[in-house]
Amino acid sequence: MLTTTHAQSLALKAKLFRGFSDPSRLSILEALRDDARSVGELVEATGLSQSNVSNHLACLLDCGLVEREPQGRRAIYRLADARVGALLGLADELLEEVARGVYVCPRYEGPSSPSAPVQISSVRSAGP
Repeated sequence: MLTTTHAQSLALKAKLFRGFSDPSRLSILEALRDDARSVGELVEATGLSQSNVSNHLACLLDCGLVEREPQGRRAIYRLADARVGALLGLADELLEEVARGVYVCPRYEGPSSPSAPVQISSVRSAGP
């Protein structure tokens, strides 16, 4: 039986990973992995609408995954912690070994599942 503290820790960790599981938020985090960017630059890098990027940035800010630095009339966003980028890098490394299994897994079907096989090298290089 799980202790309350352990169960709460697992629930919090699951909530963190749900934040990473949204394709729009993940796209923004991937774009910020290489460099700090403005909303406009994130729109260009991700292909998302300005309002979508702004809404997801608000979520990522609230969660402490990104930080914002005002610069005149615009704001620059960056990953709040280098470990966020490291976690994304570890996911890339893991996917190099298990991508086929993840791709064919019938338990993870849903709207964000790719419609065609994806090579992990193309996932990482999708940004600018």
